[in-house]
Amino acid sequence: MRWPRIIFISILALLIGAFLHYTLPQRDIVRIVNVESRLTEVGGLNGWFYAQRDSGTAQSTGMRDIRLISTIRPDGRPLVYRNEDTGLLWPPYFKFDSEDLQAEAANLASTEATPQWVAITHYGWRSNLLSIYPNAVTVRPVAGPDVSLFPWLNIVILLGIALVIFFAWRIWERFEDRVIEPMVDWFAVRWAKMKDWAAGRR
Repeated sequence: MRWPRIIFISILALLIGAFLHYTLPQRDIVRIVNVESRLTEVGGLNGWFYAQRDSGTAQSTGMRDIRLISTIRPDGRPLVYRNEDTGLLWPPYFKFDSEDLQAEAANLASTEATPQWVAITHYGWRSNLLSIYPNAVTVRPVAGPDVSLFPWLNIVILLGIALVIFFAWRIWERFEDRVIEPMVDWFAVRWAKMKDWAAGRR
């Protein structure tokens, strides 16, 4: 029974880690080079990674007008973000200002000769295969490409999750000691008495 439990716990930990990595906010230092809206087919597997149809950017067909922010990282590699409202559903960023964010991003666009570095807060993943992009939440200018940003919010969220798990575990332990174990013992005693009765031992 040891290996199935280890495999189950490992798979569960991997799924929880992937979920948190996708959902928690991340910040990148980049240079914006272009903003545009592109008609994109959303459906099937990649539909899970885009906004819901009632979040303000979706249309009734499989094609959506997706706002994109094209950037260049300090090492020269490109990175493209989408800019969609999140609405009131998951993840709970309550973002309704995608039009304003698009205007801010356009205003902060710069060239390689005169770069304006910005910090883009986002969630999600970039996959060329699935045609998905991380969703930009905020954009703000920074002093340069070497600015260090400490993930205070992520630490607070992870500490909160750890506290919830710890308290839930303690509550379950007490429930198990006070309710489940006495009930199991009671059933075990009744079962033993029933076996004795069936065998004629009274």
